[in-house]
Amino acid sequence: SCPICLEVYHRPVAIGSCGHTFCGECLQPCLQVPSPLCPLCRLPFDPKKVDKAVHVEKQLSSYKAPCRGCSKKVTLAKMRVHVSSCMKVQEQMANCPKFVPVVPTSQPIPSAVPNRSTFTCPYCGARNLDQQELLKHCVDNHRSDPNRVVCPICSAMPWGDPSYKSANFLQHLLHRHKFSYDTFVDYSIDEEAAFQAALALSLSE
Repeated sequence: SCPICLEVYHRPVAIGSCGHTFCGECLQPCLQVPSPLCPLCRLPFDPKKVDKAVHVEKQLSSYKAPCRGCSKKVTLAKMRVHVSSCMKVQEQMANCPKFVPVVPTSQPIPSAVPNRSTFTCPYCGARNLDQQELLKHCVDNHRSDPNRVVCPICSAMPWGDPSYKSANFLQHLLHRHKFSYDTFVDYSIDEEAAFQAALALSLSE
């Protein structure tokens, strides 16, 4: 599987210097910067020395694996197409547990605060998707959609531009919104510890 999208390779390419392999589309953003680095090992590489991973393509055409939904054995080269149309996979997605608060609260939700926890798919209008669900939904259902759309996550932020349409929304999601900010915040830290940490940081600078 591709280390970037974590799906079965699609049109795989290999970096000549380090040999790491990615989907052709997944590697594209790295090729658009002056000094590209391998997304996996962070070593610099020559964008002119990125070639089709022929050996990986042969493996994809030779090996079969069970679908994660219906368990039918499918050639890896055709797995993405199968998964996108597999009813069992669609049922699994529909039955995924939704987030619920650990402790009930009677505190009202301020109406003036924009919703930054769930989003609407800019392609098909599917609603109430959190950041990870939106990413998975677009990867599974809109991988080949050529339309330019506004990122609902960015547009919900104070600095977001609600009229800016991303040239490649799927790549934008994969690289900018693959992880939630909340994942990296330790809410258990108390105010005094936070103050001491901030003070130490300012003194070190």
